[in-house]
Amino acid sequence: MIRVVLADDEDLIRGALAALLDLEPDLSVVAQCSNGAEAVRAVREHAPDIAVFDLEMPEVDGVQAAREVGAEVPVVLVTRHARPGVLKRALEAGIRGFVPKTTPASRLAAILRDVHDGGRYIDPEIAASALTSGACPLTDRELELLAHTLQGGTIATIATAVHLAPGTVRNYLSSAMTKLGVATRHEAARRAWQEGWI
Repeated sequence: MIRVVLADDEDLIRGALAALLDLEPDLSVVAQCSNGAEAVRAVREHAPDIAVFDLEMPEVDGVQAAREVGAEVPVVLVTRHARPGVLKRALEAGIRGFVPKTTPASRLAAILRDVHDGGRYIDPEIAASALTSGACPLTDRELELLAHTLQGGTIATIATAVHLAPGTVRNYLSSAMTKLGVATRHEAARRAWQEGWI
C-alpha cells in the first residue's frame, strides 16, 4: 500500500482528490492538510511513502514545503497556474513530479505509482513552456531585494540586511518595477516569485 499525505488549501478539491485516490486499490491517503506548514508536520508525523502538495498554499507554499521534507519523502506538486520559472524552482527543491490540476485522478494515481517506484514526472506542456520561456530581465541585486520585499521587508529593514543605503534600495526596486511594468515593489516581488526567479 502506498501511503499518501495530501495538502491543498481548497477543501472541496482536497476532499474530492482524497476520495478518488482512496478508491485506488494500492493507494491510501493517511493525512489531509490545508496549508504547507501542516503538510510538513503531517509528513513528519505519518512518514508516508509519497506527498502530494498544491503549489499555492498559505503560510508555506508547496515548493517550500517540498524543500523542507524532500529528503524524507518524494513530493509531487499539483498546480492550477504553472509558470516555467516555478518549475525550475520546484526542481531545485527536489520535487519528483509536477502536474496541472486538470490531470485526471486515474492519471495522477499512475504518476504517484511511478514516482513511488523511483521515477519522475513533469507535465509535457509545462516542460515545453519552460524550455521556450524568456530570460529573467532583472539583475541579481534586484532579485535579492525583491526576495526581501516578498518576505515583508520594509525599505529600512532591507537596507540594513543588505548593507545598502535606503535610497539605493529604492533605486534598485524602482528599476525592477520599471523592467516588469508594475506600479509597486510588492507587485514586482509577486511577479518575480510567480515567474520562479526568486
